[in-house]
Amino acid sequence: MTGTVLEPTAIPIIDFACFGDGTSPEAIEISRQLVKACREVGFAYFCNTGIPQAEVESMFEWSRALFSLPIETKLLAPHPKEGWKSRGYSGVGEEQPSQMVFDPVQLATIRKQTPDFKESFDIGPNDDPRVSNIWLPEQVLPGFRDAASTFFDTCRRFEIEKLLPALSLGLELPGRGEFLGKYHQEGDNQLRLLHYPAAPAEVFVRGEKGRISTHTDFGVGTILFQDDVGGLEVESPRGSGNFVGALPIPGTVVFNIADLLMRWSNDILKSTLHRVRAPPNDGTGMIKERFSIPYFMSADRDLLIDCLPGCWGEDRPKKYEPVTAGAYIDMRLDALYQ
Repeated sequence: MTGTVLEPTAIPIIDFACFGDGTSPEAIEISRQLVKACREVGFAYFCNTGIPQAEVESMFEWSRALFSLPIETKLLAPHPKEGWKSRGYSGVGEEQPSQMVFDPVQLATIRKQTPDFKESFDIGPNDDPRVSNIWLPEQVLPGFRDAASTFFDTCRRFEIEKLLPALSLGLELPGRGEFLGKYHQEGDNQLRLLHYPAAPAEVFVRGEKGRISTHTDFGVGTILFQDDVGGLEVESPRGSGNFVGALPIPGTVVFNIADLLMRWSNDILKSTLHRVRAPPNDGTGMIKERFSIPYFMSADRDLLIDCLPGCWGEDRPKKYEPVTAGAYIDMRLDALYQ
C-alpha cells in the first residue's frame, strides 16, 4: 500500500484540561469527543494531559544517551529470543511487522523483506512476576533505570486516571467511567524507547532501508511521544490507502486505538494502519535520526476479553470469539521478531 500522502488535517485534538475526576459535564463532553475520534479516525492528539513536559523532554535525553552507547554496551541488556518477552535492547533490523500473519511459511517470506531500520529498548513494570525488566548495569548509564521507571509510572497514571475513564464514559459503559480500569489493574504495559538512525537519503529512495512499515498496534491503545523530526503517517480515510502526516505538535501526544480494543468493541473503535517514513530530504543528502517513545497499553493478561456492553445486539452480532489479553498479545509479539 503506497498511496498519496495528504495534508495533515484529519487527526482531531482532544483537550483534557477540564477532565478533572471525570464526573463533570465537561468531562463527559471530552469523553464523547474522544470516542468520536476513535470511531472515525482511530487516532487523536492529546493536550493538557497532566504529563509534565519537562519529564517528557528528560526521557528523550535519556533515550539519546542510551542509543549513543556502543553496540556492545547496549547488548549487555539484550531482548530475549522469545518475542513475547518484550524487554531490553533490540538492534537495527531485528523486527519486521507482519500485520496479522501467523503462518510460519508466510512469516518467513515477510522476514526476507527489508527489516525496520530502527533500534529499541523495552521496559515494563518492575513488579511483573512473569517477565522481568532487563536493564543495563547501573554503572553504564547511572540514573537511567530510575528515570525510565518513573516515566513508565507517569504514563500509567494518565492511563488509569484519565484515559481509561474517558473511553469508558464515551462508550457509555457501566460503572461511571470505571469499567475499563477494572481490566487494567496489573499494569502489564510496555514503554518503548525508539531510535531511527540517520542514513543517506538515497537508501530510503531505493527501498534498501525503511523506518516502520505499514501496521497496526496490538493491544488496547498506544500513547506516543515524538520528537520534532516527523515521519509518522496515518491512513485517512481509513481503508483508502491514503496517508496523512501526524506531524509533531508541541505540547501534545498522539494516541491510537489498537487491535485488541477494536476487537473488544466489536469493531466500533478503529485500529488504523500507520507507518513511519523518512522525512523529506533537507538538501544535505542525509535523513535525520528520529526518536520516539510509545507507551503500549494492554489489559490484564488472564482476563477474558469478550464484546463490550452496548457494542453488540440483534442488529450487530458479535464478530469475535472471547480471548484472553495475554494469549492475543503473545501471538502478535511472536510474529514480530525474526
